[in-house]
Amino acid sequence: MTVTVWPGRPFPLGATWNGDGVNFALYSLNAEKVELCLFDDEGNETRINVEQRTAHQWHCFLPDARPGDRYGYRVHGAYDPEGGHRFNPAKLLIDPYAKAIDGAVDWDAANTLPYVPGGPDTPDDADLEIDDDDSAAAIPKSVVVDEQFDWEGDVRLERPWNETVIYETHVKGFTKTHPDVREDLRGTYAGLASDAALGYLKDLGVTAVELLPVHHIADESFLHDMGLSNYWGYASIGYLAPHAGYSASGTRGEQVAEFKGMVKALHKAGIEVILDVVYNHTAEGNHLGPMLSMKGVDNKTYYRLVPDDLHHYMDYTGTGNTLDARQPAVLRMIMDSLRYFVIECHVDGFRFDLASALARELYDVDRLSAFFDTIHQDPVLSQVKLIAEPWDVGPGGYQVGNFPVLWSEWNGIYRDAIRDFWRGEAGAAAFADRFSGSADLYENDGRDPFASINFVTAHDGFTLRDLVTYNEKHNEANQEGNRDGTDDNRSWNCGVEGETDDAEINALRRRQQRNMLTTLILSQGTPMLLGGDEIGRTQHGSNNAWCQDNEISWYSWTQEEDQPEQLSFTKRLIALRKDHPVFRRQEFLRGRDPEGDNLPDVWWFRPDGHRMTKREWDDANCHTLGVFLNGDAITDRTRQGEPLQDDSFVLLINAGHEDATFTLPSAAYGETWTQDLCTFDADLQAGSGEYAARSEFHVHARAISILRRIS
Repeated sequence: MTVTVWPGRPFPLGATWNGDGVNFALYSLNAEKVELCLFDDEGNETRINVEQRTAHQWHCFLPDARPGDRYGYRVHGAYDPEGGHRFNPAKLLIDPYAKAIDGAVDWDAANTLPYVPGGPDTPDDADLEIDDDDSAAAIPKSVVVDEQFDWEGDVRLERPWNETVIYETHVKGFTKTHPDVREDLRGTYAGLASDAALGYLKDLGVTAVELLPVHHIADESFLHDMGLSNYWGYASIGYLAPHAGYSASGTRGEQVAEFKGMVKALHKAGIEVILDVVYNHTAEGNHLGPMLSMKGVDNKTYYRLVPDDLHHYMDYTGTGNTLDARQPAVLRMIMDSLRYFVIECHVDGFRFDLASALARELYDVDRLSAFFDTIHQDPVLSQVKLIAEPWDVGPGGYQVGNFPVLWSEWNGIYRDAIRDFWRGEAGAAAFADRFSGSADLYENDGRDPFASINFVTAHDGFTLRDLVTYNEKHNEANQEGNRDGTDDNRSWNCGVEGETDDAEINALRRRQQRNMLTTLILSQGTPMLLGGDEIGRTQHGSNNAWCQDNEISWYSWTQEEDQPEQLSFTKRLIALRKDHPVFRRQEFLRGRDPEGDNLPDVWWFRPDGHRMTKREWDDANCHTLGVFLNGDAITDRTRQGEPLQDDSFVLLINAGHEDATFTLPSAAYGETWTQDLCTFDADLQAGSGEYAARSEFHVHARAISILRRIS
């Protein structure tokens, strides 16, 4: 087939349709030759020599190319793994800048490894000898995309952090079994945009969905061999391409429009979209991993190699490789990906997986690395929500509290402290530090309470229901002998493991779930609810369901029948937070008089109604605590610092094994109180009873009662 080829332009990178044809541009510093490979509907390949090279961008323009066309690259150069180079033109490569990718890796169709595989006994140096078998039949094809889309005036919502409630969920798992979502849309972008899904999220009250990775995913070959797949999606291979497997409309560019339609629909429902992004590593694995894209485009540029052993990769991620964000071309790719999803797809923010790996300079985590500097000076990205998972698996990788201004962080210290408090293994001081916004972690460098993304459970670990049900993990379905996943789930003193007919034990488990939901939603900071916890979702003891694309991970919408009160209780909590800014302050609690009214913004007290002393704070066995939250004077920055009036509240917290009798604070804090919520009685209605200052109030073991001041 004869193809007309013009020189084209070096930018933008990727395949760009301008109405008259398609410009192709690929970055490779060390390549000696680049071939653009076009594929027709039958899979026939046409190779085009890309002759133009500008500033290491290889480029050409095809006037006859159109959106929907499929393509890939073959890149020539030295095959010298010990020197860091792995060029092999026998291996077809996905464009790192592809806006859409068609299909999955077909591990059975061809050898994707650049060397002859030796099965499970492949020696460490097997990759030193090149393999010349063609991999095109196995490799997904990059797709030319028409970026036109009718946004109908949609813009990012820019919801203030203090008004944000995050719901972490999975595009597929959320609707895969939803009975009210059209069957052909279940588990897709369109399914998440359906009236049933949107109505549920809106009724729940959350303001943002944090979606597990949606960049195009390539399952690992060993998972394929076991009949499993990378369900969570932390195996990216296309940073500008929405994953085709979540598309109901097609994979030849249709997935891009469907993804944008999902964002637009969520915005119409008042819900922001935050993407979990994986810029720390790719699906290409270690030196014995497959050649799918960047490894063959320019291995030495894209990946962190061991300085004195270029044959091997630095592995700060536990997946075999680490992207080298120190390289300008790699940093540019990350930034281009982020900007694309903000500008072209209207995404509201990002959660950065293993963010410490991105910040590393040599072997240290450097808060002033080029990655942070680049984002902070960017006029677009500096204005969206930025969330770090502040750890990786390398030395010094645990960096909770050490990210810069503009960043919020998954607060793993909050998770551990709240869990420990409610299972009786931490005292009131640990609870108070986290409940009040973790000022010890974030205040000194100029950040605010919302820098703390508070969570008790997340996709990685037990669901909330399983957390209080199982004392041991059950990951047998992963086929790793139950050795994977964490081993830190200590006894909740909730009785025997697994399901039981014992009504008292089941009631306690449900109460513990409500205790942690109440703590989470009403803590200062930004709450993140693991999707499904509000209906008591179970993974039957699996705390590492990363490869379970089945009923273990999917929502079971009939589960609500098992815990009917949980959903309505969670809705009430979220509504309480939304209605009362005292639970979502924009400044840290001081424990002192904020506006000269003689009352502190927060006051901690013992069951006898008197102030907590150092003795109680130092007692790790102190599991009872009262909290007065003053709603009389709250700073609201949207009102130019004008004081904002709200109700005042008292929280009576008993994490002990015995019932407790509290004495309410003196009349200076409030003359009369009413009970609005109780974790022991999920059905208790707001405004129940009236209680005078200094009166006694009974709180059941392992329960919270919330009282509102009425005079």
